[in-house]
Amino acid sequence: MPIIALLIIGAAAGFIATRAMRMQTDVITTVALGVIGALIGGLLLRFLLIITGWMAGFVGAVLGAMLLIALWRRYGPR
Repeated sequence: MPIIALLIIGAAAGFIATRAMRMQTDVITTVALGVIGALIGGLLLRFLLIITGWMAGFVGAVLGAMLLIALWRRYGPR
C-alpha cells in the first residue's frame, strides 16, 4: 500500500512541479520525476513530516521534484 501511495503522491507532485517550472514532459517522465522528488523531499523534510503530517510530505515531494527538474535542466540531455 505505501508503494501505491508513493506513486499517487509522486504523480501529483510531478505534475505540479513540471507545471510550476514550465516543463513539458510525457506522463512516465512526470511520474518518475514526482516519485524520485518524493523520495528526495521525504528524506530532506522528514522532521516536518513527523510534526505536521502527510501535508508536509506532499510539500516535500513537490519541492524535491522541482529540485530534480532544476538539476535535470542544468545537467540532463540537451
